[in-house]
Amino acid sequence: MMRIDILTLFPEMCENYLSESIIGRARAGGFVQINCHNIRDFTTDKHRRVDDKAYGGGFGMVMQAQPIYDCVMSVLGLQNGAKPRLIYMSPQGKLLTQNLVKELAAEPRLILLCGHYEGVDRRVLDELAFEEISVGDYVVTGGELPALILADAVARLQDGVLPSPEAYTDESHFSGLLEEPKYTRPEVWRDRKVPDVLISGHHGNIEKWREEQRLGVTREKRPDMVGG
Repeated sequence: MMRIDILTLFPEMCENYLSESIIGRARAGGFVQINCHNIRDFTTDKHRRVDDKAYGGGFGMVMQAQPIYDCVMSVLGLQNGAKPRLIYMSPQGKLLTQNLVKELAAEPRLILLCGHYEGVDRRVLDELAFEEISVGDYVVTGGELPALILADAVARLQDGVLPSPEAYTDESHFSGLLEEPKYTRPEVWRDRKVPDVLISGHHGNIEKWREEQRLGVTREKRPDMVGG
């Protein structure tokens, strides 16, 4: 069973998401283990401070190395077996793609570090050899949302989380193309009708339509994925 540990200043925020829907059921069913750890629990400051002003000046505060280091060491002490892959959620990191998700999903252990304020002291990242991963070329308030995105994407690829592998292999990006349009009841809505082929019952024609739509949608919306 895969284990993911999220190191954060806001564990309740992460738990609220991870306890719901598919991921919540997967955790309850024992298909994936996801734990949230409060970095503040590892500060030596009596006021539970985990940040300080940046050397050299500048706006904002920087998360200190010591609480992060001790939190990681504590998590490592709870784990047996393979060494976990340490990931810092950072807008400077490698872009999270479906191929990278598949790679991470094959790892037995992940530790995800959520930064805040102006980031974290570089020394702890170097000391522990964190790799950096970004969910996009933009900046959000903290690393919690990116960490949840990564954890969700990786967890749903674990055996037993979804009903069958087809539940994710047919989705956008997994095969290198975007998904075809989807329809459900009623057959006609505001004079818009479901394509006839989808209600024809001819599985060969339906699959051909799906393949054509996937290629067409990808060419229209993401031409970079099919070479223009």
